[in-house]
Amino acid sequence: MEPIISIKNLSKTYSSGFCALNNISLDIHQGEIFALLGPNGAGKTTLISIICGIVTPGEGEISVNGYDILTDYRTTRSMIGLVPQELATATFESVRATMNFSRGLFGKSPNPAHIEKVLRDLSLWDRREDRIISLSGGMKRRVLIAKALAHEPQILFLDEPTAGVDVEQRRGMWNMVRLLRDSGVTVILTTHYIEEAEEMADRIGVINNGKISVVEDKSVLMNKLGKKQLQLTLQQPLSAIPAELAGYSLELSGDGSVLRYTFDTQKEHTGISELLRELGKLGIDFKDLHSSQSSLEDIFVSLVRHKS
Repeated sequence: MEPIISIKNLSKTYSSGFCALNNISLDIHQGEIFALLGPNGAGKTTLISIICGIVTPGEGEISVNGYDILTDYRTTRSMIGLVPQELATATFESVRATMNFSRGLFGKSPNPAHIEKVLRDLSLWDRREDRIISLSGGMKRRVLIAKALAHEPQILFLDEPTAGVDVEQRRGMWNMVRLLRDSGVTVILTTHYIEEAEEMADRIGVINNGKISVVEDKSVLMNKLGKKQLQLTLQQPLSAIPAELAGYSLELSGDGSVLRYTFDTQKEHTGISELLRELGKLGIDFKDLHSSQSSLEDIFVSLVRHKS
């Protein structure tokens, strides 16, 4: 199946000489939630802006559902909904009026039922006649999402969608995004909330210094790059890690009561059995142990550190 977005050898250098994107190639599949992670200035917003026709590409090709974004601009733009990071809205309009206006901009005939559904899904129906200037920051963020969905796009870009939104509203928006994905809408989001990508994404791309360093299914990425950690709570504190254990990746807590062993889940032998035998030989007893998997945040920090 042809990807709904295909990016080939895309580069962008601004007139100042700053290279925002460097030879990026990426395919995004229809109906997936794709999370693009990267530090500030990595190129996330530039990439989105080029696909949406806001910024002109330097080199390379981009197609949306088989249409070129330059030669078929109106066609490709009508397929896309964009929720920008900034809270720029026509503040004196009502919520419903700004949605109707956004729909009309794309040549869509009025559809009150669709407008009502979107507003209800975003918990904005009761505020439909309120002027946007009177809404909280979190509600204004949801209005931006509503505007982006007004013309029933096939693709939705969310640039930091839950910035300034409280935890309860954030989870409600996550549920709405999943429903969109289930209905066939492709969702691409950038976020600095690692938990957001870990909770929602089907695939994850990491961008740093204008280059894509990795693109993987979330589960594959975590299995491939994730580490597990065995934590042993000791019967008696240690003042230091014994020299006999120097061959193991061990860390001792500040008070000497917890010994942490980090191991690679992909290796055939984890070394746990050998470590426990060595502890027994040394007379080091423990009263509790448990293991934990690296979080996506750990993986992301590691990737950015090593690729920068």
